Amino acid sequence: MRGIGPFLKDAWQLARPYFMTSEEKWSARGLLLAIVALNLTNVGLSVIFNFWRREFYNSLQDKDWKSFLELLFTFRPSDSGIFGIMPGFCELAAIFIIVAVYAVYLNQFLQIRWRRWLTRQFLAEWLADRAYYNISLTVDRAAIGTDNPDQRIAEDLRDFTETTLTLSLGLLSNIVSLGSFVVILWGLSGSIEAFGIPIPGYMVWVALGYAIIGTWLTHLVGRPLALLNFRQQRVEADFRYALLRIRENMESIALYRGEEEERVTLRERFTAVVGNWRQIMTRTKLLNSLTNGYSQVAVVFPIVVAAPRYFSGAIQLGGLMQIVGAFSQVQGSMSWFVDSYASLAQWRAIVERLATFHRAIVKARAETDGGFIKAEAPADTVRLHDVTMSLPDGTRLLDGADLTLTAGHSLVITGRTGSGKSTLFRVLAGIWPFGHGSVEVPPKSFFLPQRPYIPLGTLRHVITYPNAVDAFTPEEISQALIDAGLPQLISRLEHDDNWPQRLSGGEQQRIALARALLAKPDWIFLDEATASLDPDAEEELYHVLKQRLPNTTLVSIAHRPSVAAFHEKRLVFRREEGKTGALVQQAIAPAVGE
Repeated sequence: MRGIGPFLKDAWQLARPYFMTSEEKWSARGLLLAIVALNLTNVGLSVIFNFWRREFYNSLQDKDWKSFLELLFTFRPSDSGIFGIMPGFCELAAIFIIVAVYAVYLNQFLQIRWRRWLTRQFLAEWLADRAYYNISLTVDRAAIGTDNPDQRIAEDLRDFTETTLTLSLGLLSNIVSLGSFVVILWGLSGSIEAFGIPIPGYMVWVALGYAIIGTWLTHLVGRPLALLNFRQQRVEADFRYALLRIRENMESIALYRGEEEERVTLRERFTAVVGNWRQIMTRTKLLNSLTNGYSQVAVVFPIVVAAPRYFSGAIQLGGLMQIVGAFSQVQGSMSWFVDSYASLAQWRAIVERLATFHRAIVKARAETDGGFIKAEAPADTVRLHDVTMSLPDGTRLLDGADLTLTAGHSLVITGRTGSGKSTLFRVLAGIWPFGHGSVEVPPKSFFLPQRPYIPLGTLRHVITYPNAVDAFTPEEISQALIDAGLPQLISRLEHDDNWPQRLSGGEQQRIALARALLAKPDWIFLDEATASLDPDAEEELYHVLKQRLPNTTLVSIAHRPSVAAFHEKRLVFRREEGKTGALVQQAIAPAVGE
């Protein structure tokens, strides 16, 4: 956890853009001003209520039935009222209810608008320049603040907007309330002599001392809560992520009979949740003991302090109750830090998580500014020049390599497992940030990984991804499914199902090939994109690609000889232990079908 100064700077950097530079800044400022006005109106009503109580309790002490009824139901002349008139309780209560309701309503309205804007901004930054992908390649994600980005975007942004508004408006209201009631309490409390020295407004000084002692003790006891809340958010997200992984990999776990191992993993992660929660419980128990005791003493403390003046006849019952009310407001305003300490600790943890996440995004995006020089090549050429390819830890896989591929000459890339073939595939795709050199790939290129991505939504959306669902006609989609060997899915195009679980690995790879058939690119790069299919099905699909896309050049990473037979050239990735790799081109002749 950073110091108070850097923390407040982080909080300001997170809050400032929405109100100062966003396209919603004027409506945001208008809503904020309206909320502030309503909160200050509440403070004004509290001042009026303070004077109303004095007259109300005086009417009880004087047994003045007429004044009693007027103070409940009607306006009456009064030197301490607004414009010389004191509203009745019913009028004051009605105004208070309306102001309180709309203060909360507008606060929630501003919260959701602010959260919506922040969410869009964080999503845009996280997805831009593939920062989400570059962050995933970092070795120690937890140490630099990138663990569980889903929680930071979905939950932390929600909590940040809510807690920031609650605390900032609460602080403002308490400052105004303090200024208003200090004047009232100073005038009501009179003076007292201590050691022969007259002390004017002594109740103000008593309230100040009481609040200072309570604030100091609260900070002393509650200081560890900020770090504990930070850790709790992390371990909760880790546990939830482990549960999500089981949902995403149910079949694999079932086939491995891995239930017991998963149970152990979940138990360990939940043990961390429980352990940190118990520390929070212990610290919260101490903090609540202090704050509740502080609050309970505050109920009778002002009465005890002001009682001598009441019993001496210097003030009436109404005056005593007004002093008690004013003292409570002053003491409560001064004790804002005490009452809000748990929320402040949680807010600090939220700001830390969002700030570290934002810095990680900026760092990840900055890494894409250097490294490989990416350019669009002519449709008939793929070119690598002086390419050095490294792992995130700095290990070099390829050093100063040159490669030129020409359209119409399909290529298969082979090599031992772990030699760097898939990394070369990522370099060609333009997503690998570690290395340098020039990479030129035609714009109409299509990349098929071994594990296709299956998005949420209808089957039509799954097949047309990453294009819009209406990018292709129903006839084109149906033909692509038939060519990919999935005619049975045509009738289910509008079904919204759990397709990652519903489709087998082979069916998912066929879906990916159907996407390529729809896209009709100039180049298709396949990273073992048919590895889940049997050899006969693999050959059939390569035949389909050759027939349906005769002008498309195939570049495949594969191990099976049957795949190599569909290519004219072979590129062997050779890498010995402790040495950088080398690319060696070989001819394959004749290719199948030629």
